[in-house]
Amino acid sequence: MAAVNNTGRTGTVLPVDAARWAMRAFAIVNVVIVETLFLSAGSGKNEVLTIARFFGLHAALLMLFQLLLVARLPWLDRRIGMDRLTVWHRWVGFLLLWTLLTHATLVVLGYAKLDGASTGKTFLALSGVPASLLGMLATAVIVVIAVISTRPVRRRLRYEVWHGLHLLLYVAVGLSFVHQLQETTTFTSSAFATAYWWVLWLFAFGALLTGRVAVPLWRNIHHRFRVAAVVPESDNVVSVYVTGRHLDKLPARAGQFCIWRFPGHNGWWVANPFSLSAAPNGQGLRLTAKAAGSTSAGLRNVPVGSRAFVEGPYGAFTSLHRTRAGTLLIAGGVGITPVRAMLEEEATGDVVVLYRVRSEADAVLLNEVRHLVGLRGGRLHLLTGRTGEDGVSPLGSGNLHRLVPDIAERDVYVCGPPVMTRAVLAGLRDLQVPEWQVHAEKFGLA
Repeated sequence: MAAVNNTGRTGTVLPVDAARWAMRAFAIVNVVIVETLFLSAGSGKNEVLTIARFFGLHAALLMLFQLLLVARLPWLDRRIGMDRLTVWHRWVGFLLLWTLLTHATLVVLGYAKLDGASTGKTFLALSGVPASLLGMLATAVIVVIAVISTRPVRRRLRYEVWHGLHLLLYVAVGLSFVHQLQETTTFTSSAFATAYWWVLWLFAFGALLTGRVAVPLWRNIHHRFRVAAVVPESDNVVSVYVTGRHLDKLPARAGQFCIWRFPGHNGWWVANPFSLSAAPNGQGLRLTAKAAGSTSAGLRNVPVGSRAFVEGPYGAFTSLHRTRAGTLLIAGGVGITPVRAMLEEEATGDVVVLYRVRSEADAVLLNEVRHLVGLRGGRLHLLTGRTGEDGVSPLGSGNLHRLVPDIAERDVYVCGPPVMTRAVLAGLRDLQVPEWQVHAEKFGLA
């Protein structure tokens, strides 16, 4: 989930831009170092193997970037958002795949040329060398992960299956690390090269273990989350209230989401991202979910008093990215949950809410939203009916401008189904709303 921003105010650096510049600087500095190490190490046994080493060094660097993109570092997550970081992780992953395949192909061709042997014979010979075998196994694992991550295959796999297979990436990383340790042209070409690669690998592994393991475990041990109440909101919507210790110390903001597990109700591996549907108050957390699958449908049966395992909070869909005094909040269906929380968090500023649902009966938390909008002296427009029923899109550019004439002077937050979100973003572009004022949230872990 991410806020979509760009620099647009003279003399002001927005949080997302600060994070992007920091990431660019980190990437550029490390690419320059790797290029310098490559040039200073001299040529290989022949020109083909020299080029192979070039691709190998950059493959190692890309693999380290992959780890950092999914480490869920709080500073990056709150400014860029998990969904944007996940998209970057995906594209860096495919770049890594082709870099590794190029490296492996050139290694085989280089040694075949050196030994005057066929590529098939050379490949079999290299598979008997421990360092080369580790590299081959790592590449094979990454090829498998790339195949299951293509859209046609991914759509046919359950998330739990895909996620379990995707965890093989860590096996590939471990194999690649040992492979690089055994390659004298990388780790031991100089004292600086040895120190650099050790520092970078330890930093990446440390960030990953801290963000994905240590912090979630510590927070759950420290806060001891438990289910305090389960309240049906409608036939297919339920709210779950979670309490715990020292929740005033939990760095949560309205608009963020958590990854929720209820071990006493489902297996520990079953996790779902749900937004906070109420602003964190230091006493408890609330999620509100629609029955869209077996996990969310079963939430109304979660036993009160049972343990909850909570990861997060995550997300950049917060007031941290505000640039204007006025705000337009656009929600579709259960996408109202982070919007409702944001209404509760801030009591100042001119606010307009557009809530898109099929019918008023489908409007989750409608009374709460009406109450909060009323407290702020804002406006709520409930947009019902089927899209195009009257020949006019309820969230098209024309209707957006009619309902909110000063839309270009507001921050616009959009949360809802992907089709609705894309339509709204297209309408905002037609209305020339500056990109840095547009913040869109996307549900999902992958």
